[in-house]
Amino acid sequence: MAKHTLTADSVLKQAIVLAQKSSWESFSFVELALLLDCSLSDIKQFYRSKDDMAEALFNCADDAMLNLALDEEYRHLASDEKLVESIMTWFESLTPYRPLVREILAYKLEPGHFHLQAHGITRISRTVQWFIEAADRKNTSCKRITDEVAVTSAYLISFRSFLCDDSERHVKTRHLLERLLRHVN
Repeated sequence: MAKHTLTADSVLKQAIVLAQKSSWESFSFVELALLLDCSLSDIKQFYRSKDDMAEALFNCADDAMLNLALDEEYRHLASDEKLVESIMTWFESLTPYRPLVREILAYKLEPGHFHLQAHGITRISRTVQWFIEAADRKNTSCKRITDEVAVTSAYLISFRSFLCDDSERHVKTRHLLERLLRHVN
């Protein structure tokens, strides 16, 4: 049993530290338990797998994006501008972890990791739904479907750009995203 109080956040933070020192694939839950001075069972209370930890990291990006909706300036933007700001906020919240995010995605996309890939599809869909909600897009029927497909495509193409974008404040990714979303309604 841990000598100090464990939380999902404290476990995730230490897992990230370990993964950044070695790699996502090579850090182990045994190392994490030793670092946290706890048992594997203690960790399992919060995370059943590394994929659960990856999901938690992406949930943090979701939260950063959703908290943007509380900003007074954001609320006065047009829907298209809100969409760009929402997606860019999601990306920017992951900036400190970009190399790790690249490793996580490479791990998920390995042949044989079908279960992780299937989970990734639902993750993408859920995140896009939150982008659309935060941007207060009110499309219905076929227009909603078209919008969702276009936003998903723009998000994924921009995400790839973001992962390698070293421009200041990810301006290259922002410009790409704006171009991709220019004709989306």
